[in-house]
Amino acid sequence: MSRNGILFISLTLLLLFLFLADLAFGSIWIPFREIKAVVFGTNADSIYKEIVLNYRLPKALTAVLAGSALSIAGLLMQTLFRNPLAGPDVLGVNAGASLGVALITMFSSGVGSYFLEFGSWGLVAAAVFGAVGILLLVILASVRVPDLVSLLIVGMMFGYVAGSIVSLLQNVSNPDTLKIFVVWTFGSLSAVSWSMMPVLSIVVGLGLCMAFLLQKSLNALLLGENYARGLGVSISHTRFFIILVTALLAGSVTAFAGPIAFIGVTVPHIARGLSKSWNHRIVLPAAILCGSCLLLLCDIASQMPIFPSGLPINSVTALFGAPLIIWILLKRS
Repeated sequence: MSRNGILFISLTLLLLFLFLADLAFGSIWIPFREIKAVVFGTNADSIYKEIVLNYRLPKALTAVLAGSALSIAGLLMQTLFRNPLAGPDVLGVNAGASLGVALITMFSSGVGSYFLEFGSWGLVAAAVFGAVGILLLVILASVRVPDLVSLLIVGMMFGYVAGSIVSLLQNVSNPDTLKIFVVWTFGSLSAVSWSMMPVLSIVVGLGLCMAFLLQKSLNALLLGENYARGLGVSISHTRFFIILVTALLAGSVTAFAGPIAFIGVTVPHIARGLSKSWNHRIVLPAAILCGSCLLLLCDIASQMPIFPSGLPINSVTALFGAPLIIWILLKRS
């Protein structure tokens, strides 16, 4: 068996183990035999069944979807900009989603109150509108700006503008509406209910399929735009689809689960390091498995019994991701 075959089997087994551990660990420990009974519909304890089916199972599935989506979005950005520290938030899509949520939570009258009447779906819709608005601006800029560095700067500026507007809204809002937005910024894998799961799964699945269709163009971009053009790759079309897929993956996760930092930046480096390859035919599936495993691990850490109320997932991913980013910077220097 090849080295990559062993790697994929090992990561798959690790993913299954972490998935079961995420179902078992929490404020109360659920034995694996009880989890098996719940999954297979045998004589399961009613309390354990309620906890697993209605809380921990959708949360674990969300962790797998979000980890896969953010990892691939980060990988696409690092390939497009040929920058090892690029992430899915460099285009300002996450900032746009935050702006959308801020507008409807901190202006609870008028249109904002209409969105909030739908509860979690209202927040998702607001985040989608905000992310799509920034995405359209970035796509328009990509048509006018052929230089990648300039496009990167434009995307970051859009993000800064959106962040500045959010700060102004926070300054003038009342504490009650501000609390809703602040809680959303912590990120929450448990915010995705069973009714939301099909929508998130379809969007993430579509984005991942599109990413796999781009793997030949992505490999060509690694060698430079001139070489890619020589191979018949349309740089403008490839750039457009990379931006679209990244926005689809990162925007959907941010809309449903809130902003989750560092997964998109760190996981591509882990996948390339484990596979010892830059070939996207290998790195793409490796990033999906690594991202899912890392976010499940962060979720397990966030719900340890020593933290009675749990930790924000955004804080835990930063604690895992920031040291790795520092190590990458020191190694490159």
